[in-house]
This record gives sequence, C-alpha cells and structure tokens, in this order.
Amino acid sequence: MISLKQVSKRYPGNLEALRDLNLDISTGEAVLLTGRSGAGKTTLLKLVSAIEMPSAGEIMVNGQSITRLRRSQIPYLRRSIGIVFQDQKLLFDSDVLTNVTLPLHICGQSRSVAMKRARAALDRVGLLERERSLPVALSGGERQRLCIARAIVNRPSLLLVDEPTANLDPDYAKAIIDLFRSFHQAGVTVVIATHDIEVINRFPLRQIHLDQGRLLNHTGPTTY
Repeated sequence: MISLKQVSKRYPGNLEALRDLNLDISTGEAVLLTGRSGAGKTTLLKLVSAIEMPSAGEIMVNGQSITRLRRSQIPYLRRSIGIVFQDQKLLFDSDVLTNVTLPLHICGQSRSVAMKRARAALDRVGLLERERSLPVALSGGERQRLCIARAIVNRPSLLLVDEPTANLDPDYAKAIIDLFRSFHQAGVTVVIATHDIEVINRFPLRQIHLDQGRLLNHTGPTTY
C-alpha cells in the first residue's frame, strides 16, 4: 500500500524535516505514527498524499510512484485517500451536508449520488441529525467527526489522520479512535499520527516512531 525508499524532505533554509526514510505499510494495516511535535509526522503524511513532494527518494502509494506522477494525475490518486489534518479547513459559511458533499462534486458526482453518499458518511460518524447545522454550532468533537465524514465520503482505501484527538476531552477522543478502529476492521488502511500517550497506550498497533526526521523503530502488533 505505502512504500518509502530513502525518502528525505528539505524546506527552504536547509531545514531537514525527514531524512533517509525506508518504510513499508501493508494494505489493510493500521499503524500509529508517533513522535514529538516537529518530528516529521505531518510532513510524512503530506508526502504520502502528494500534497508535497520529497527532496529525494521514492514513494509508492497504491502501486503508483508519487514522484513520477504528473500534476494532472494527483487528484485521481487522492480520490483513494482520505485525509484528516489538524487544520480542518471546514467551510464555516456552509452547512454540514454541504461540507461533506464538496469532494464528491469536485469528482463530478451527480447531486443525487453526492447527497446519498454524504448522508451515509454522516450517519457513519453520528452526525446525520446535524446535516443542516453550520460548523460553528458544533462542538470540537463533532467538528472532528465532520472532517472524518468528509474524508471517507469517497470511500478511500487509505485514511491518513493527523493528531485526531488534539484538544478533545477523553470521551470524545475515545469515540474518534473507535471510529478509526471500525474503518480498519472494514479493510481500510489507516495511518494515525499522534503524540497522545492515551491513544498510544489504549490501542496496541504497530508504532512507527520518528525523531527529528529520522525513523527510530517499529514496535507493537500490526492489527487490533
């Protein structure tokens, strides 16, 4: 599913975010990407989703080489990837349902199909009754679930999640992680970047630990 070979990422000013990463994540696997803030977790997720390109090395996702894709091909790759980043990028002047249908409209789905699939995604995360609410009226946990609904509405085979429990109380955090557990059990490959000790301790997944852009170790089991 995901394969990185000698991958490095440098930003202007010679800031090295990742260095010589070699990593494989199997189809249907769920893993925790751990490390302190600034370790390179978010950068790695952005490289896998082709939001950014590596400075060196090769990345394969779903059998496609990220580094060899033409710009016009990237949107097609992302149709198989659901992304939940910390900066939620919600449309605060649009209701919940509109936020979730947006990716489907971009992909050219008809209005009837988009509405049906968006409502199914909202039902999956427990927000169907809030479909006409604006994001500003939602709690922090509900907004996170809205982001998850938007990420899964295209029925991705790969789900990339960045710090999903940040700033959430324990009950909301547990509900969010249980959602990702259910997606994994349905066959979705899930990569969760976190430095939340409660999440790490509660879910015995394989841990991919980064420190200052370097891969330190792989620990733990590969399944729930």
